[in-house]
Amino acid sequence: MMKFAIIEKIAKTRFVRKAIDDRADLSAFRQKPTPRILLGIFLIAFSYVIAWPAIGALGILSVYMEKPLILIIGGPLTYVLSHLVFLLGMVLAGADYTIIFLRWAARVTVEKYIPPGKPTESGRS
Repeated sequence: MMKFAIIEKIAKTRFVRKAIDDRADLSAFRQKPTPRILLGIFLIAFSYVIAWPAIGALGILSVYMEKPLILIIGGPLTYVLSHLVFLLGMVLAGADYTIIFLRWAARVTVEKYIPPGKPTESGRS
């Protein structure tokens, strides 16, 4: 299957192999986060909320008003705004929390989709 081939390829990257070997978890989040880190995490999550729903709404609006320029111009601008909000959230949350979260997410995703009994390059199955 194509999906498993892609996951297997991702599982062979150094980043994911190390995350699996280290059993990457979210234990660093047990410490009480500062308001700055909370704001950063909120902005990262909010960037996902504003991106595609807003672009979808612009698409519906452009069809309803019969003005395709609303989507042609507003779609990319909304996407850029969403990306800038994401980047600001990363800066505020700090690279440490971002890497911790990405390592955990990579490990969980690969472990979920690798077929049982199929070893990764690190030797784990």
